[in-house]
Formats: sequence, C-alpha cells, structure tokens
Amino acid sequence: MAVPAPAKVARALAASAAVLVLLWCVRFRGGLSLGSPANKGLIFNVHPVLMLIGFIILGSEAIMSYKILPWSHDTNKMAHMVLHAVALFLGSVGIYAAFKFHNESGIANLYSLHSWVGLGTICLYGIQSGAGCSRGTFALGLSSTFWHCLRQSWVSWRSSPSSRRPASAGTARKPCW
Repeated sequence: MAVPAPAKVARALAASAAVLVLLWCVRFRGGLSLGSPANKGLIFNVHPVLMLIGFIILGSEAIMSYKILPWSHDTNKMAHMVLHAVALFLGSVGIYAAFKFHNESGIANLYSLHSWVGLGTICLYGIQSGAGCSRGTFALGLSSTFWHCLRQSWVSWRSSPSSRRPASAGTARKPCW
C-alpha cells in the first residue's frame, strides 16, 4: 500500500516546520535546556520545540496512522496508541517547561489566552486518550473478553435479577468469573 500524496505533503510540511523551529531555537535563541540556571531563556526554548514536534507532529502522525501505515489492523492500532501516548507525554513536558520558566523568572502563570487554550487543549487530549484506553480500543493484552466481563458485571450489579435477559444465541461467551 502506497502512502497517499496528501500524507506525503503533510509529512514534508511537518518536517520543514520542525527544522525551522529547531533552527530558530538553537541558532537564534541560544539552544535548549531544561536545567539551565544561568540562562533561563533556554528553559523556555524547550516549550515550542516539544509542543510542535511532540504534540502537533506526533499527534498528527497518530491520527494518520490508521490509514497510511501498511501493517495489520492490530499493529496500526498499537502504533496509533503509542504515538498518541508519546505526543501527550512530550506535550506535557513542553507545558512543564513553560511553567518552570515562568516560576524561575518570577512571571505569573496562565496570564494569557494562549496559556489557557493550550492547557485546555492538552487536558482534553489527555481525557480523550484516557477515554480511548478505558474503552479497550488498544491491543495491550486487555482483550475484548475482559471488557465484556466488566460490562456484564456492571449490568449484573445495576439491574435487578428479574430484569436480566438471557444471552442471544449468536453472542455466547465463556462465563466471566
């Protein structure tokens, strides 16, 4: 399966944006460092790099992974989950860098619309990832039988014995517990 042309264009634009942001932060702003006591500006430089490369580019790759990767469905699902997890982690570290810079420089946190929208975006992204994981939509050993048993135990707990329906002929599974 060949990679579609729009995906190639998206990847080329993402790579060029990453190169430009890295060039800007390293060449024109002095570099990157999460622990620079002498030059606190280097701490903040980590923020745009991680937000672009981690959150935007890897998040976009995770979204496209179902359609453009030539592997099996389960492998694509695993790549989708891993890319989203890495994007969420790098985005969180990027926000940490901004907070660390503000705290060490004596600047108030969350004073702009950009900071509130960014924090809300990463929180919603994390909630969405957590909801996707809790539905059992990834292949990490949590089989559909586990989720079926969890649902059955929830239905059994919340319904009265007289309202339980017998399983239909086509959906017979092993007993849960």
